[in-house]
Amino acid sequence: MLKDIYDKYYFEGNYNCAETIIRAGNEYYDLGLHDRDMIAFGGFGAGMQTGNTCGAVLAGISILSMRYIEKKAHESTDIKPVTSMLMREFRNRYGSVLCKDIKPQSFSPEVRCKNTIEAACDIIEKVIEEYDRKLSEK
Repeated sequence: MLKDIYDKYYFEGNYNCAETIIRAGNEYYDLGLHDRDMIAFGGFGAGMQTGNTCGAVLAGISILSMRYIEKKAHESTDIKPVTSMLMREFRNRYGSVLCKDIKPQSFSPEVRCKNTIEAACDIIEKVIEEYDRKLSEK
C-alpha cells in the first residue's frame, strides 16, 4: 500500500506533503522519476506555499498523469475522468481541495500534515484501482 511507504519520506526525509506523495508514488507505482525530477514538486507543498490547492492533491494528479498520459494530456482519454475522480474524492473527504480548508481539519503540530498525506494515499489508491477496474471492463 502507498500508505505503508510514505513515512520514510515524510518523517525520515522531512519532505513536505507534495514531495512525500510524489516520492512515495514514484516508488510504489514505479513511475521512473529521478530525484531531480521530484525536486520540482517542492513548491507545491502548503498549497503552492499560499494555502491554495493542497500539495498532496497536486502530487496525486501528477501520479495520475504519469500513469495515464502517454505523451500529451490532450491526447489522453483517461486523464480528465481519472483526475475528476481524484478531485471528487478529496472534496468528499474534506469539502475542498484547498490547503487552507484542509489544514484546519487534519493538521497538528506534532505530526504536521500526516493525516492529510495518509488520506491522500488512500484516495490515490482508491481512484487508481477503481479507474483501472473500469478500463478493464471495457
